This record gives sequence, structure tokens and C-alpha cells, in this order.
Amino acid sequence: MLVENSFHLHADPVSRPWGKEVKQAGERSDPMEILNRYIAEKGLKQTRQRNLIVDTFFSAGGHLNVEELLALVRQQDARVSAATVYRTMKLLTECGLAQPRHFGDGQTRYETAGDHHDHLICTGCGLIVEFENDEIEQLQLAVARKHGFRVTHHKMELYGRCADCRKG
Repeated sequence: MLVENSFHLHADPVSRPWGKEVKQAGERSDPMEILNRYIAEKGLKQTRQRNLIVDTFFSAGGHLNVEELLALVRQQDARVSAATVYRTMKLLTECGLAQPRHFGDGQTRYETAGDHHDHLICTGCGLIVEFENDEIEQLQLAVARKHGFRVTHHKMELYGRCADCRKG
């Protein structure tokens, strides 16, 4: 799968109306610290395999399904099981470090939690383009206000065919 990242980061933290703060890259707490704290609170133990999965997930970027992540992890340790990857991604999701995404292909894909962005998804080749557009965000809030809604969170996914797929 191809992933193109084309969103911008804000120079300063920006308060979003739905309660999450967008921070500049590097300002975020260390993911391993957050996970270790969560694991300790749940009474779970640290494992080398879990740490390898977490490191691989955060270094890979993009939108990975469990099978793709497992293949990357097995390049380092062939003994890691799919069940261990599923459990680790569940922990990352529960502690707020990963977000599951469903892009209409029947698979759950995971991306790192953080800066808000939206997605363009090609139904031909599976290309996922991340983007951020302040005008769209403001328009969504205006529509919500007009209908008496207070937005707490949202996701926008636009499906279509990329330029390469339209050529073919």
C-alpha cells in the first residue's frame, strides 16, 4: 500500500473545538512512556516482543493493518505471533497512542494518534493521502452550529480514484 503524507503541522499548539490540542512535532510525550504507564496500571508485564511491535509501528508510519505490521516485525523476530500483534495494537488503541481506521476495504488499519487530519482514499489502488485544511474544518463547525451541534470529534474520508488509476 502507498501512503502519501501531505498535511501540515502547526507551529504552535492549536486548540480544536472538539477538545484535542494539536502540538508541534516533538512536543508529544514519549509513546513508550505512555504505554509503560498504561501497562503498569493494568497490571500487565513488559515484554520484548511487545516493545518490538511498538517500535516497529511508530517507525513505520502510515496506515498499517495487523498483517503488514506482523510482516515488518517478523523481519526482526520471526517468533512474534499475529495474536501478540493484535493484543499490542489493542493496548495502543486503549491508551490513546493508535487509532483504528476502516477505509472500506474490510480491514482495520492503524495510524498513530496525534495531529488531526483527514483522508483521501483511492478505491482503485488503495492510496491513502492525509491532508489538513483549515477552511474545511471551519465549514464543518459552521454546519454543526447551524444545526445546533457541538462537535466533540469527527473524521472525514473522501473516496475516489487517484490520478494514476484514472489514467489506467
